[in-house]
Amino acid sequence: MLGLRQKLALGFGVLLIILVIIGVQSILYITNLGESIDVILKENYRSVIACQQMKEALERIDSGLLFTLLGYSEQGEELIRKNESVFEKALQAELNNITVPGEGVKAARLRELYGRYKTTLKSVEDPEKPIGLRRDAYFTSLLPLFSQIKDTADGILQMNQQNMSDANDQARRGAATARRQMYVLLVIGTIIAVAFIFLAGTWILRPIQRLIRSADEIRRGNLDLVVQSNSRDEIGHLSESFNAMAASLREFRRTDQARLIRIQQATQRAFDSLPEAVAVIDTEGKVEVATEQAKNIFGLRPNATIFDLPFGWMTDLYNGALKEGRNRILTGQRVVQHFVRGEERYFRPEAVPILDNERQPTGVILVLQDVTQLRQQDEIKRGVISTVSHQLKTPLTSIRMAIHLLLEERVGSLTEKQAELLMAAREDSDRLHTILINLLDISRIESGKAQLEFQAVSPQSIVMDALEPFRRTAQDQGVSFNAELRGDLPDVWVDRTRISHVFSNLLSNALKYTPPGGKIIVAAKAEEDQVRFLISDSGTGIPSQYLPRVFEPFFRVPDRGKEQGAGLGLAIVKEIVETHGGTVGVESQEGKGSTFIFTLRRADRIQKEENPS
Repeated sequence: MLGLRQKLALGFGVLLIILVIIGVQSILYITNLGESIDVILKENYRSVIACQQMKEALERIDSGLLFTLLGYSEQGEELIRKNESVFEKALQAELNNITVPGEGVKAARLRELYGRYKTTLKSVEDPEKPIGLRRDAYFTSLLPLFSQIKDTADGILQMNQQNMSDANDQARRGAATARRQMYVLLVIGTIIAVAFIFLAGTWILRPIQRLIRSADEIRRGNLDLVVQSNSRDEIGHLSESFNAMAASLREFRRTDQARLIRIQQATQRAFDSLPEAVAVIDTEGKVEVATEQAKNIFGLRPNATIFDLPFGWMTDLYNGALKEGRNRILTGQRVVQHFVRGEERYFRPEAVPILDNERQPTGVILVLQDVTQLRQQDEIKRGVISTVSHQLKTPLTSIRMAIHLLLEERVGSLTEKQAELLMAAREDSDRLHTILINLLDISRIESGKAQLEFQAVSPQSIVMDALEPFRRTAQDQGVSFNAELRGDLPDVWVDRTRISHVFSNLLSNALKYTPPGGKIIVAAKAEEDQVRFLISDSGTGIPSQYLPRVFEPFFRVPDRGKEQGAGLGLAIVKEIVETHGGTVGVESQEGKGSTFIFTLRRADRIQKEENPS
């Protein structure tokens, strides 16, 4: 009795043989056709083009010679020299492409005639000979050579054209023969395929349908099912394997629960070894697995619900990550303060959604990174900067005053060189004074000592007040200023003075790097809890590798000339915006401008939170 493999081999084997025959025939046909095309396009076509070029160049040489005989020597010689080069190049191409029997003899004859023609041409061109002799030489010697060369080139052209026609006819005959053979083989293959499809139902499909019905029974939980099969082929072996699989599933069902317990214990041990506070939370808000730090510090114990814990920020992060399907962090300072055994500690929380294959959230990983040491280091750095800035401010003021008095010549007149040196010193001292003021400003904002007077202010009022000081400068530079603001924008909750400083820094940078004819656009749009502001320019843009660092203190984009400041303006912008509970970022493409984006909280949302009634 034939097995399933033999049955399939018999059916597919015959089809394979027919397929191979058709494939071989196709390859042979394509090869022959390719050779014919190669003769037409590669071999003969090159010779045809070369002969045409030689004939055209020879006629232009003859025209140039006639110009010379008529007294237009300069134009004639230029035409002759130019077309001699064309003729010789085409002649060389023909000599290198001898493909037709007898073509080599004609090509050699063509080269010999052209050599004689060129020698005679020099004699006819000679301006020192009498014009009568030159004309006689043209008509008696050069013109017959001209005709012989053209006739020879035309003969080579006709030989190649005839060969192209013969190759085309041969290709057509081969195509017709191959087409008839393929039609016959396709008919035979179709008949065999139909017969095989009919037999496959008896050999394969019916036994497989029995297996499908048995598989459905097993899927519904009937693991005691035994599949019956009378065949001895592969289907019979598959039925036996099916019965063995059902027996294994029965055993697996008994051991599955124990294995799941072992996996949970191993996962818990792995989590316990992590140094950070990490917890896995399901879609119902229940903690599944947590590290020791998460249990002891935040009470994130297995089976606990985060909604019952006294951490509103934790619930917000969890809901945001689960709803949006992306990582969520805290806005503003991005850290939370928490006391552990009476010790002040700082943590940076992040909620990471767990996504399935269809990008749907199936849980959330809550990571609480201990940044206490980093924060202490930042506080030490801010303290050093603040102290140094304060210590430098007084002597710098004295230096600036002394330079001012010297420039006013209150203590004596100055030479021109002395005045130049003092002017440079004044510019550097003013720049240093600005740096110190900015450092002190950053220090006060970061330490929380800066007094902020929050109030509800309309975005239109903020933007218009910010644009006004720059309008004259923009007009002088040929830069257009546009504000795109809707009239229904809600008020924002800000310290007006500090926010004006944000707009001043961003607009100043935009003007600095926008060339004449460019434009700057200030726009705003309302969102659920905030208003998003955008300041766009059509300036030089920022290279992509520097975008992550533009808000770092003292960072300056390289190769921006001498107009750059100390690199503190954007750092101050970042501190002010984040102190207001917003975020700031930048989008830029080098050569196409930049867009700085920052958000401010809506006043109506703040007032609603403070007065829920």
